Amino acid sequence: MDMTHAHHHECSHHHPNHDNIGRLKIVLALTCIYMIVEALGGFWSNSLALLADAGHMLADVGALGLALFAAWFSEHPSSAQKTYGYYRLEIFAALINGVALAVISLFIFYEAFQRFNHPANVKGMALMGIAAGGLAINLTSAAILFRSGKDNINIRGAFMHVLSDSLGSLGTIIAGALIFFLGFSQADPIFSIVIALLVLINAWKLIGETTNILLEGSPAHLSVADIETALTDLPEIRSVHDLHVWCITSGKEAMSVHIVVDNETHYTPDLVNKIQHVLKHRFGLTHLTVQLETPDFEEDEIHF
Repeated sequence: MDMTHAHHHECSHHHPNHDNIGRLKIVLALTCIYMIVEALGGFWSNSLALLADAGHMLADVGALGLALFAAWFSEHPSSAQKTYGYYRLEIFAALINGVALAVISLFIFYEAFQRFNHPANVKGMALMGIAAGGLAINLTSAAILFRSGKDNINIRGAFMHVLSDSLGSLGTIIAGALIFFLGFSQADPIFSIVIALLVLINAWKLIGETTNILLEGSPAHLSVADIETALTDLPEIRSVHDLHVWCITSGKEAMSVHIVVDNETHYTPDLVNKIQHVLKHRFGLTHLTVQLETPDFEEDEIHF
């Protein structure tokens, strides 16, 4: 082992099994079909809330599609030109998805405020019926993904999208009831704004997360200061520098660090194993590059 530059690559690529991929395909098909039904129903019933809920379902389609996309590309091996493989394509797709959702939300806001000034004649019963079907589809999809979501973070994210969309469908049903039974036409733009806010919040989070990954920022759930403290707490380590933590793609973190040992007697493979153990079990980091240095070591390079 070259103790100056020791690598440890145990990147946990949790490939979804065939059952999980099959569940994702079923839920994606159901969501796509009913997204189209809600969009057409929104135009037919003249309901902006139903169109907003269709936009919310588009967020689910994006999340489910990305989950399948990631599962498929995770099977593509890396190459000499693309040493990390094709994982970043998932991030680019997610960024485009987030921007598209933000644009859709802003359009819904604009149309909703227009309807406050010029109320539209919305078919309340049709609105309730179509939204009820959407709620049934969302709850069915959530039930299909629930068991797999316990063990797979990718599917868990899709599950949360579907579950949140159920709230949008429920809100649309309430809007339809208010219009049909009470003649409260303003319920349509009011609930469309609420649903658009849910979509915009998800879009903003998605844009922020993908931008942070593309800029190779530290993952939000990991503290660089805590990692540095955990390393310097080891008695063999004098100091740490050039510590970097970043995401290759969602759920796949990498780290590199230069470590100055207390003296040459600690310049051993055992120390590397101890460092790997700490980083894996305390922070879940397994894709590591660890460089050990003695106190008199001088490196002629620019540090970032």
